[in-house]
Amino acid sequence: MGEQNPSDRLRGDHPKETKENGTGSFSQFSSSVRAMVRIRQKYQAIKKRRLEIAAASSQSFMSPRSTSPKVFTFENLQDTINSNPASPRKRKKKRKARVLYPSSSLRAVPTKERSRAKNCLYLLCIIVFLQVYNAIENLDDHVLKYDLDGLEKTLKREVFGQQKVAESLLGHLHDYLSTYVHNKPLALSLHGPTGVGKSHVGRLLAQHFRSVVGEDLVMQYFVLHHCPTDDDIPQCTKSLDSHVSEMVTQAEEEEKIPVFIFDEVEHMPRELLDTLQDLIHPKNNNEYLNAIYILISNLGHEDITKFVLHNSSVAVSGRLSLSQELNPWLRSYLERYHILFLEAELLPFMLLEKSHVMDCFIDEMSREGFYPDRSHVERLAEELSYYIVGEWKFSRTGCRQVVAKVNLL
Repeated sequence: MGEQNPSDRLRGDHPKETKENGTGSFSQFSSSVRAMVRIRQKYQAIKKRRLEIAAASSQSFMSPRSTSPKVFTFENLQDTINSNPASPRKRKKKRKARVLYPSSSLRAVPTKERSRAKNCLYLLCIIVFLQVYNAIENLDDHVLKYDLDGLEKTLKREVFGQQKVAESLLGHLHDYLSTYVHNKPLALSLHGPTGVGKSHVGRLLAQHFRSVVGEDLVMQYFVLHHCPTDDDIPQCTKSLDSHVSEMVTQAEEEEKIPVFIFDEVEHMPRELLDTLQDLIHPKNNNEYLNAIYILISNLGHEDITKFVLHNSSVAVSGRLSLSQELNPWLRSYLERYHILFLEAELLPFMLLEKSHVMDCFIDEMSREGFYPDRSHVERLAEELSYYIVGEWKFSRTGCRQVVAKVNLL
């Protein structure tokens, strides 16, 4: 049997042979169908591939990116990182939920409930501000009634050569008199040689405070006058204690500050110093805390004189501050003398120059009704004795002999 064309078999020209070979013809038919299916699938794949290529080419005009797959490798990873640094990703903003308002009500943004503590805080701040303002006003009023400006003018007019001491004295008084409530009394100790103006300052202070707080709240105590002999010491201590107690009690009732001026402290016996120390440093009674004690003495005057003469050029030029240079030594000396000076503010007086003595003569002659001729004043000043250091002249007795010289005119 020769080979037959598959097409002849499909036509059915040899049915007899087909019947004889039924099984073989069926397998040939199925293989033909499979071949046709493969051809159709290949055709569909080629068509689909062409469509994809056409779509890719159309997208290449719209975007520079390529749709071809890329193979990831680690070779160019570092170059990619350097060329394109990573930028922080933008966080997607959360969409706020819309607030739905009822149509019948006004549209208002809902807010948190306000804390009532803020209102209380504002009220507290206002109260504190008013209290501070009121306290400042009261301080000014309390200082004004003591007329320290008038005292300053008096000291500048009648005290010569002690400008720094006067400024320090006024500063202590202003700070203490600015308020009525204190934790300790004010103790000021005036020291210096004879005739430099210590007692004169004490008299001016007594005169001024008598005019502003009254006669009953100012005591001027002279040791040699109030307690002249040793037999009077027990009575003097009792009298001093009772007198100070009465004045302090009266001042407490009147809401004023009393002033106690003790002159010639260097002549005070030990018992009086102890009594005075107990008064200045009270332990229990609060009314004793509001008081001013002025102590006047010439303790340490020899060393003050040596110090001023040794630093004469610096002292005269105004570059020397006695309170800084001299006070440490003077304090140690006074504390050894008595513990009364332990917490007192020290105010040392300098020696007076010849020009200051001439000012004293002019002032005293004007008081007595004499015309202060300059040549006459200079001649009177030359009659006094001086410490001569270079071109500087410091009076040995200060202005103490001025009154006697003017009385002889």
